[in-house]
Amino acid sequence: MENADVLLGRDDEQRRLAALLGAARNGRGGSLLVLGEPGIGKTCLLTESARQASVDVIRLDGYESESAMPFAAVQRLATTLQRHHAALPERQRQAVQVASGMADGPAPDRFLVGLGVLGLLAAAGSDRPVVCVIDDAHLIDSESLDALAFVARRLAVEHVAVVFAGRDGEGFADRVGGVPQLVLSGLDLATAVRLLNRSATMPFAPSAAAAIARATGGNPLALIDLAGDALVHELPDLGLDGTPVPVGQHLEAHYVRRVRQTGPGVQPWMLLAAADSTGNVDLLTAAAANLGLSPDGGDRAEIAGLVELEPVVRFRHPLVRSAVYNAAPGAERRRVHDALARAAGRLGLVQTEAWHAARAVLGTDPDVADRLAHSADLAARRGGLASQATILTRAAELTPSGPVRDARQVGAAEAALAAGAIHVAHRLVDQTDHPMADAVTQGRAISVRTALGLFSGGPDGVRGATAGNLRAADAFHGHDPEREQRALLSAFHTACTAERMILGTTPDALGHRIVAGAGVADGPASAILLGLGALALEPYEQAVVPARAALDAILALPDHDMMQMGSVIASLGTFLWDNEGRTAALARAAAAARDAGALQLVDSLLWIMALSELWGGTLRRAVTYDELVREVRRAMGYDAENVINAAVMAWTGSPLEVVAAIADGADATGFGGVSSSARASVAVRHLADGKYQEAYEQLTPLVTDAFLHTTPTYYPDYAEAAARSGHHDDAERVATLLARTADANGSPWCFGLAQRALALLGTEDAEPHYRASIEALGKTGAEMDLARSHLVYGEWLRRARRRREAGEQLRLALKHFRHSGADLFVARTTAELAPLTDSGDIDNSPRVFDLTTQEHTIAQLAAIGRTNSEIAANLFISPNTVDYHLRKVFQKLGVSSRRQLADRLTPTPTEEDPATS
Repeated sequence: MENADVLLGRDDEQRRLAALLGAARNGRGGSLLVLGEPGIGKTCLLTESARQASVDVIRLDGYESESAMPFAAVQRLATTLQRHHAALPERQRQAVQVASGMADGPAPDRFLVGLGVLGLLAAAGSDRPVVCVIDDAHLIDSESLDALAFVARRLAVEHVAVVFAGRDGEGFADRVGGVPQLVLSGLDLATAVRLLNRSATMPFAPSAAAAIARATGGNPLALIDLAGDALVHELPDLGLDGTPVPVGQHLEAHYVRRVRQTGPGVQPWMLLAAADSTGNVDLLTAAAANLGLSPDGGDRAEIAGLVELEPVVRFRHPLVRSAVYNAAPGAERRRVHDALARAAGRLGLVQTEAWHAARAVLGTDPDVADRLAHSADLAARRGGLASQATILTRAAELTPSGPVRDARQVGAAEAALAAGAIHVAHRLVDQTDHPMADAVTQGRAISVRTALGLFSGGPDGVRGATAGNLRAADAFHGHDPEREQRALLSAFHTACTAERMILGTTPDALGHRIVAGAGVADGPASAILLGLGALALEPYEQAVVPARAALDAILALPDHDMMQMGSVIASLGTFLWDNEGRTAALARAAAAARDAGALQLVDSLLWIMALSELWGGTLRRAVTYDELVREVRRAMGYDAENVINAAVMAWTGSPLEVVAAIADGADATGFGGVSSSARASVAVRHLADGKYQEAYEQLTPLVTDAFLHTTPTYYPDYAEAAARSGHHDDAERVATLLARTADANGSPWCFGLAQRALALLGTEDAEPHYRASIEALGKTGAEMDLARSHLVYGEWLRRARRRREAGEQLRLALKHFRHSGADLFVARTTAELAPLTDSGDIDNSPRVFDLTTQEHTIAQLAAIGRTNSEIAANLFISPNTVDYHLRKVFQKLGVSSRRQLADRLTPTPTEEDPATS
């Protein structure tokens, strides 16, 4: 390339691009987001450098007309890498092929498609290093961009690099969050002037050259093209009077002149190509025939240096396309789009046909709107929610006013909401004509507005979400029973989010509406609603049977439906004190969501599972789930450092004033569930520190202002705090409640906690209660509760001067606290144990491994026998990355097998960890 030394730019840019090629060659993986004016010259030079370095290059350019076609770019990549499809696990292969239109099947989640694309690139890189270059990435369809950004974030030890190049605007850089950025600021002034004059037939005056260089921002292609434009040389006083140089106008005018100089046959062909932008040569040839154009128009445009025809039509610069398109009258543009639509229809390009047909009409057109709506349905079947929203929006614009238009408008808002395009969903639902909309459309609009209120995080949106969902259910009543029941399930979920802070309704009113909604249709949803209604309204003894039936109905659901039920599973399992059933059901839901690539659901389920483990499990698993939430957030491109689980923070030793501040913030924003779990966890910290009065004061508001199923879980801690701080009546009251609850539900977890609460009352028959508590809890997975029963029994034995027995119980407590990760109770335990044994016999140090968070997570999964492929699917990384981290773990821990790894990580036998199943 004649000006390659100038085009390459600054040394730091050269180093970044060279390092990326090195990462692909050396198996370190790498990605880069190049932000700047397209045509800057960097990606073409990177492509040339890659080929010289024996690195395969896959180009995936963005096209405007494909931007509303779901997974269009992924389809081109999947076709290129088709010989590697067999290397993918079945679920990932199906996701890629359904998204690409190669197979029929359930609509895949974009992140599962991304995991499949990662596998394809990794397989290709194992043969020969690969660089995937995505130019004009801001024009890539939304689903492909999400999938490819996922790939770029998860590259680690593959012989693969991914480069995005595009203009920053409309949130493009945010969509590719987590990928390192290289912002191209263009050439410096001296270099830009040198390139301008080198490219011109005669040099510019210094002031003019400097003015052009500044106005172009140092864009090399703009400088080269303007250098050859004689009219620019003729501008008087260019750069002398301080007037801005209208570079964009001059470049567009320059390209229009060049097109017109090519002859009459080329101009309409160039407009045809500018209107399409897919670069599909067959489509353009067929459309040209529709218009009666000369078949050599494309060849003549290529000879003139305006386009390249192989392998697809590419314009010299985006301004060439915009100049040609904008210079044509509106009627001529619509005629060209009509020709393209007819050609696409004959070629079977359904979505392309609908896209061009929509641009060939003025005003409304019901027929074209129907075709667009069909195209939107096709997009949804391939998992293209963002594309569905875009297409339905245009379909609504072409639909005459009335119920059909409103339904399409709301449908577009629903799709945008599901795709995470919150601002778009707001705009669309605000445009719905509610007085003209039918009842179902109004209910759908209310549901969207309610969900948007939750997304915004404003206090009224969170607190009012339950009432909003109930209004939606009322709108659906008598018209759409399935939607009515779904709205009621959502109302229960949002009530659990806000807890005591809900506005516009009450738990009793919610319960009565849920029971009424259970009767509108038969099926699993009816049984689930009846159980939730009983939970809210009935005495505990009468609510157990319908609640159990509800949980059984959820367990009988297909995985795709069950994985949506996380908060309901947790609520019913907690209400029934079925910690093991709750744990297993949540683990199954999380596995289903993970297998489907539904990362947002995985995120929500892991959060619920972390909280569930604090009441009825182990802190070790709660922390693992918390770490997995961070991993999932990173995979989705979010800042993992913003994952703040205040309850886990309290249990793991964060400053209590920080936890209290987070709880106050949760109250201020309406997240009452976050607040109550944080405050209850602070009370546990006080109990661990022996500050019983503080724990009592912390828990009293949560116990006296009861909320559904959550308040009873605080009874065991409240009983201990009250008994140890002299509030005997309160301790006796909740101990009796727990005992009656255990009689009704038959739960060994509940029975064990009730027996401990009764023992703490200090009556003469305390010891049988302690023993019964330990025996019952030993049959459950509630290891921290078991450890605490050993602790309080050991404390009681020591005060009864039974030193040997006390030591046995306290050592068991210490073992279980350490194994469960509940180090906050270790100091209290060792303080009790110290007078009973030599200090040297007590190992008070926590087990510490020099492992990163990801290494520790992978090590835990490997220790229970998971294969590399299973671990990769669990963590949304490639098997190569798993192998790399496992080798590092083995080296750090000095082990050589997974069995040795399990012994090293888990010093005492334990059950398989649901966190990793």
